[in-house]
Amino acid sequence: MKTPVVDKDKCIGCGTCTVLVGKTFKLRADGKAEVIVPAGDEEKTIQEAIDSCPVQAITWKES
Repeated sequence: MKTPVVDKDKCIGCGTCTVLVGKTFKLRADGKAEVIVPAGDEEKTIQEAIDSCPVQAITWKES
């Protein structure tokens, strides 16, 4: 199973992932994205968020 992971050091808090897959990601109080429900959205849609991240802060982790 693949799980999305956000690299907090790379994240710039642009919010693209939260707009595209709002069930999976949210912005924390510090403005960085975090995964709230790994399977909240379809894998295809999560991949779109990964591909849209301007700083490549989101990746898949195999579990």
